[in-house]
Amino acid sequence: MSPEDLHLQLRNLREEDYPQLKELMDKVYDDIGGAWEDHTIYKLIREFPEGQICLEDGGVIVGVALTVRVTYDRFSNPHQYDDLLSKRDTILNEAEGDALYGLDVLIHPDYRGYRLGRRLYDARKELCIQLNLKAILAGGRIVNYHRYSDDISASQYLEKVRRREVYDPILTFQLANDFTVRRLLYKYNPDDKKSKGYATLLEWSNFLHEPAESIITARSRNLRIGAVQWQMRAVKSVEELLQQVEYFVDALSSYKSDFALFPELFNAPLMGLTDHSRQMEAIRFLAGYTDRFRREMSQMAVSYNINIITGSMPLLEDETLYNVSYLCRRDGSVEEQRKIHITPHEKRDWVIEGGDKVEVFQTDAGRVGILICYDVEFPELGRLMAEEGLQILFVPFWTDTRNAYLRVRHCAQARAVENECYVVICGSVGNLPEVESLDVQYAQSSVFSPSDFAFPHDAVMSETTPNTEMLMFSDLNLDELRYLHHEGSVTNLKDRRTDLYNVLRKWR
Repeated sequence: MSPEDLHLQLRNLREEDYPQLKELMDKVYDDIGGAWEDHTIYKLIREFPEGQICLEDGGVIVGVALTVRVTYDRFSNPHQYDDLLSKRDTILNEAEGDALYGLDVLIHPDYRGYRLGRRLYDARKELCIQLNLKAILAGGRIVNYHRYSDDISASQYLEKVRRREVYDPILTFQLANDFTVRRLLYKYNPDDKKSKGYATLLEWSNFLHEPAESIITARSRNLRIGAVQWQMRAVKSVEELLQQVEYFVDALSSYKSDFALFPELFNAPLMGLTDHSRQMEAIRFLAGYTDRFRREMSQMAVSYNINIITGSMPLLEDETLYNVSYLCRRDGSVEEQRKIHITPHEKRDWVIEGGDKVEVFQTDAGRVGILICYDVEFPELGRLMAEEGLQILFVPFWTDTRNAYLRVRHCAQARAVENECYVVICGSVGNLPEVESLDVQYAQSSVFSPSDFAFPHDAVMSETTPNTEMLMFSDLNLDELRYLHHEGSVTNLKDRRTDLYNVLRKWR
C-alpha cells in the first residue's frame, strides 16, 4: 500500500462503528475470543466517549484504542482482567477515576508497519494530560511467552524482552512507548494461552499531573520543529542518500518533533552520478529521482509520525523544469509548493521556470507555508500567506557565500516581524566538488520569532553552528502568536492601512 493512498483521520468511536469494530476485533483477537458484544462497546462509548479512539482511512476503521477511567490505587496493584468486568461482560468505568486503563489497542494487519499504534498511544497520553489524570495503566499480554515457557519463567522472559534478547510484539512496543513494567500479573486472563495466563502491569506516568486545586490556568499548546543542517557529500547511489534521509527523520521523530525540514536541493549529490559538467543534463538527471524521493519521504512521514518538508527538488513536467518543495503530512497526504522567483543562476544554467501561486497548508500542528530560498526576499508572498492565517513559514535554502546567506536570513527575520509568525530557515553545508556550480555551501539554520515580550530578546528562537552538519530543534507556542495578534506591543497585521494599500493575487 502506498502512503499516498492513505487518508488517515483520528477521531472518537461512535456506536454506528460497531460492525467495523467487530470485524477488526474478530480478525486481531481470533485466539482469545474475538470481539466484545455490541452492548459492551455501546456502554463504553456512552459513559466515556473521549476514551474510545479510532483511526480511519477513507472512512474505514483500521485502528482502535479502547480505554476506561479507574482508581489508580486499586488498579496499580495486583488485579485480574475480570476485575474490570461486571455481569454480562460490561466493562466498569469509574467516572471520577484518577487514571486511565488501556483495554485494547488493535491495528488492522494490512496497516502494520506505519507505526499507527504509536499514534493511538500518543492520543491516549494526550487525553491523560488533558484530563489531568495520574497515569495510564494497562494489563499487557506477553504473546510470545508460550514459545519459551518450558525453559524460562515469566519473569525471566520479561527481562530478556527488556534487554532485547527476545522480541515480544506487544511488550516490546509498550516499552518503546515509555511504559514501565510495575509487576507481573498471574492468572490475569486464564483464556490467554499464548501468554500462559500472565500479563504485565504497565504504567505511563503523567509527569504534568497536578492536584486539581493547584491548577490556575490551562496549559498552552506547544509544538516542536526539527531541521536538518545537511552536509553535502558524494554518494554512490540513491539508496545511500535515502538511507541518510531516513536516519535524520528517525532522529527528529525520536525527539518528538512535529515537523522535519530539509534544505533546498539537498539531494544534489546525485548529480555526481552523471556528467555534471553539462548542467542542463545533470539537473534533469536529478529530476528523474524526484518522484521516488516524494514517495519514500511520504512513507517516512507516516511511519515516523512526523510532518516532513522535503527541502526542494527539481521537477520535470511537460518538458518544463520547476524547483518544488513537498509537504508530506503524517496522515499520508502530500502538498506541493513551487518556487516562484527563480535566481539568475537557475534561469541561466538550468532553465528553471517559476511556479504561479503560494498556498497556506493546514496541518495537525498549525497552518504552515513554504517559500524556497529566493522567494523569502519578496515580502508580498509572506503578506499574502499571513492573510490566510499563516503561523509557521518554512524556508529551505541553498547559499554558497555568507553575503548570499545574509540576504535570506535578514529577509526571513523581516517576514517574522511583519507577518507575526514563526519563520524556520534551513540550509546545507560543506563541499560538493563533484557537482558543477554546487561545489560550495554556506549556512546557519535558524528559527525566528516576532519581536515582542513573549519571545526571545533578539527574536531568535534557535540557531545552529554555522557550516556544521547538525540537527536543530525549537519548541514553538502558537498561543503566543494568537495573543500577539490582539495584545502585542505593536500589532502589525491589525494596523495595516488597507484603506491606502493592499496586496492582490492574480491566481485563483
